[in-house]
Amino acid sequence: MDQAPGSPETPAAAGGPPGCYRHPDRETGISCVRCERPICPDCMISASVGFQCPDCVRGGSGTGHAAAASRPRTLAGGVHAADPRLITKILLGVNVAGWLVVLGLGDALTDQLVLVGHARYGLFEIMGVAEGEWYRLLTAAFLHQDPLHIAFNMLGLWWLGPPLEAALGRVRFLALYLLSALGGSALSYLLAAPNQPSLGASGAIFGLLGATAVLLRRMNQDMRPVVLLLVLNLVFTFTWADIAWQAHIGGLVVGAVVAYGLVHAPRDRRLLVQRLTCAAVLLAIVAVVWVRTLQLTG
Repeated sequence: MDQAPGSPETPAAAGGPPGCYRHPDRETGISCVRCERPICPDCMISASVGFQCPDCVRGGSGTGHAAAASRPRTLAGGVHAADPRLITKILLGVNVAGWLVVLGLGDALTDQLVLVGHARYGLFEIMGVAEGEWYRLLTAAFLHQDPLHIAFNMLGLWWLGPPLEAALGRVRFLALYLLSALGGSALSYLLAAPNQPSLGASGAIFGLLGATAVLLRRMNQDMRPVVLLLVLNLVFTFTWADIAWQAHIGGLVVGAVVAYGLVHAPRDRRLLVQRLTCAAVLLAIVAVVWVRTLQLTG
C-alpha cells in the first residue's frame, strides 16, 4: 500500500535502513538536518550543513528564520517583486483618474481639493490649508487640468518610477513619492501667495528625479543623463510662466534627502535608519505647515 507524504516512515525492509518519508520503498541512511526525517537522493536538497527535505525548504529558510527572511533584497532592503512597476502603475492610474474627474466635474471639485493657503471665495466662504484643510497638501498632487501638464508629469513618472521602485522596493518607493509630493506642497504653502492655487504631481516627479540622482551616485553609475535632465527641468521651472517653482524645489529636496537615507542606511540598522529618515522629513513638513499657518491666522 502506498504511504502518503508526511506520514511516519517505515523501513524498506524489515531490520534494514529506514525508508524515505516520501518514498518508503527506498532505503536511505540520510536524514533531514532540520526535522530528522529520512530522505532519499531524489528528496535531498543541499543546505549550508547537510541536506534538507522539500517540506522544510518550503516552510523556512533553514537558518531558524522565516522563509521571507532569506528572500533576495533590493539595494535599500526591499523585497524583489514579480512586477517592479506595480506602484508606479497605481500612481499613474490615480493621477489619470483625478484628471478625468476634474474634466467631468470642473471647478466645483478643483476648488475643494486644489492647494491654496488662505483665500476667500464669494462673500463669506474662506478656505485653504490655513483653515484646517490640510488634505489639500496631498490631494492637489493628484490633480491636473492641462492635458500637456499631466502628459509631461506622467511621462516623467513612467520613466523614473520603475527603476526606483525596483531598487527601493514598493513600500519605500511609495513613501518617497508621497513625501516628495507633500514636500513640494509644503514649500508652496510657505512661500507662495496665500490665495495662489497650485496643483499637479510636479513636486513628486521632481522628488523622483532627485532620488534618481542619489541612487545613481550610490551605485557609481554615469550621472550625466540625469544631471542634464535636472538642469533642463530647472531651467523650465524658472523661465516658463505659471509654474509653481516652490513645489518643484520642495519635492526635489525632499526626494533627495529621503533617498539618501534609504540607500545609505547601514545594513545592521537599515530599517531603523530608514524609518527615522522618513519620520524626520515628515515632521519637518508638518513644522513648515504649522509655522505658515500661524503666519496666516495669527
